Amino acid sequence: MRRYLTEPFDGSDRYATERYQGAAGRNWWRCDPALRLLMRRHLGDGYAWAEPHLDRLGALMGGLIAECAEETDRNPPRLEKYDAWGRDISEVVMPPSFHTARRALLADNFTSPAFAEQARAHGADPAALAAAWTYLLDQADIGMGCALGTGGDMVVSLAERHAPDDVKERVQRIFADGHYSGEAAQMFTERTGGSDLAALEATAVPDGDAWLLTGLKWFASNANGSAFVVLARHADTVAPFLVLWERRDGSRNGVRIRRLKDKLGTRSVASAEVEFTGAEAFLLAGPGSGSGLGTMMKLTNASRLGVAMMGAGLARRALVEALCYTSAREAFGRPLIDQPLMRRKLAELIVETEAAQALVFDGHVGPRLRLAPALIKLRAARLGLTAASDAVEAHGGNGYIEQWPVARLLRDAQVNPIWEGGDNILCLDVRRAMLRENAHEPFLDRLEAALQSPPSGDWSLVRGRVEDLRKAIIAWSALDPAVAEARLYPLAQFMADVYAAALLVEQAGWEERAGHGTRKALVARLYADAHLADHGPLRGLDRTAADDLEHFDDLVAGTFTA
Repeated sequence: MRRYLTEPFDGSDRYATERYQGAAGRNWWRCDPALRLLMRRHLGDGYAWAEPHLDRLGALMGGLIAECAEETDRNPPRLEKYDAWGRDISEVVMPPSFHTARRALLADNFTSPAFAEQARAHGADPAALAAAWTYLLDQADIGMGCALGTGGDMVVSLAERHAPDDVKERVQRIFADGHYSGEAAQMFTERTGGSDLAALEATAVPDGDAWLLTGLKWFASNANGSAFVVLARHADTVAPFLVLWERRDGSRNGVRIRRLKDKLGTRSVASAEVEFTGAEAFLLAGPGSGSGLGTMMKLTNASRLGVAMMGAGLARRALVEALCYTSAREAFGRPLIDQPLMRRKLAELIVETEAAQALVFDGHVGPRLRLAPALIKLRAARLGLTAASDAVEAHGGNGYIEQWPVARLLRDAQVNPIWEGGDNILCLDVRRAMLRENAHEPFLDRLEAALQSPPSGDWSLVRGRVEDLRKAIIAWSALDPAVAEARLYPLAQFMADVYAAALLVEQAGWEERAGHGTRKALVARLYADAHLADHGPLRGLDRTAADDLEHFDDLVAGTFTA
């Protein structure tokens, strides 16, 4: 039965709004052939065991989690600053929809130690399954992804190495459900900004085997967590400290939440201004650790991959919403998806989204490359934003209305180029990795390895660009330092272009050898043509062939099934 009244001008089939089902309510595993292909490759013999779990997860993310995300966005967290006696309790009150989603996610948590043990016992890679879990979650709500995954691995690994035994036991109890339990927060940013960590003003002074930490953190996400990694200055260095809500003696610690941030998006993660007033803290750096910033940078790279996954998840959700809407919406006598200009845009979205998917999964389950996190975040975080904008445009005026899902996607996506370092900070990290660690050499080796077993056809364009990239790095290294810094952005973009192209070729080679077809080779060709080819002074406008239009149905069939 319809839930709306039939109006007298509803005589056209155009008003049959039941045709306009978006992503919500679908099984996101079943409707994603590209993800299924990727998991077949990464899981191997473990795929048969994992597939029912992934199918159940797809229904959860596209159903309850997507529904709760919309509700939490409309009813964000609030701060209960004082109790009835006027005492500061600084309690973040999360909406019921947040708790409902969190319970469901922790009950089916692919990142938990118990699930990882099951996966290994059945020959399935836990890292690949954890990546799929976060990829599907981020399509529903990157705020929840942040709330569950903000630095848990950082807290646990640093506490295991440096915290006193009794504190270490408390941390182990807090994270009994795994790193993705929503109990962690990273607190770096101060009022002067978050990028220049060496300029921090929060301070810590010794107090027995603990420290007393004082300072204000200006933008701290997941402020309702239980364990915080806080950067503070002691003597002439900056180091990470562990702060918990309660002191060792069980009394309330000196942690105050001044206010919650009134954010553009990601409202399901509580971001706040947090003040520390002589808070009991524990140094998370040992002798020989220096300032601790090196350790923090290594752990920050893991967080960058998490933010990159958010960008890829948002891009995927935006793509699905655009495909669903343009398939139902008619203009000029036929569906929007049949219009050549719309097909061009959708084909571009498909190719860019699968390229970002290749990057983020390589970052999570591929070889550990020092350069990869910065490059992957640079590309995937920005794509999430542009894809969401494209989805809004595909919806026309409806896309600008909050009752439709793509408006929230656009609001949420804007944070990803900021979290864990903006584009300029990522480029500076690329420079640091190349100059200090010679990190471009293993990166180039990875590109060459990806091209060892390509699919049928001519892939000389991609091979040639790997060599061109090697020459570009040599030429860049000879530049004046100021000029070299200014040209970091195009260099990093060139790196990301070739990286994604090589990974798509690698996937296409596996797809062909495994007998799953040749569609990924089409995606790789289109990506290489868009990012690596020289189209001449006419910019390719004189070319008569149009693979994106001629093979459009193949592109759609391999990326989305209704």
